[in-house]
Amino acid sequence: MLHKGKEAERQASRYLQQQGLTHVAQNVQCRFGELDLIMRQGDTLVFVEVKYRRAGGFGGAIAAVTPQKQQKLRLTANWYLQQQGLSQSPCRFDVLAIDGDTINWIQNAF
Repeated sequence: MLHKGKEAERQASRYLQQQGLTHVAQNVQCRFGELDLIMRQGDTLVFVEVKYRRAGGFGGAIAAVTPQKQQKLRLTANWYLQQQGLSQSPCRFDVLAIDGDTINWIQNAF
């Protein structure tokens, strides 16, 4: 059986590409954490946190993006931008929450 998290990331990437975003990278890791997806929309780099839950109970997938998780994502994104020489690039953080068959794309989530 496929790993649900990786399948959710593939589904999220396909969905975002259908919305006009371009895939840049996936599963970028450093000592601070991991970036699930990096996409581009126009001139803006979009760091996408993908969360999957089989069902929407207990706040659903979006509830898993805690303030601590947001801080780790910010640190990891800053590291990535420095490594790529993109420190001046506009960027934002999106969350793509998949609850069962429902996709909820939250732009500028934090």
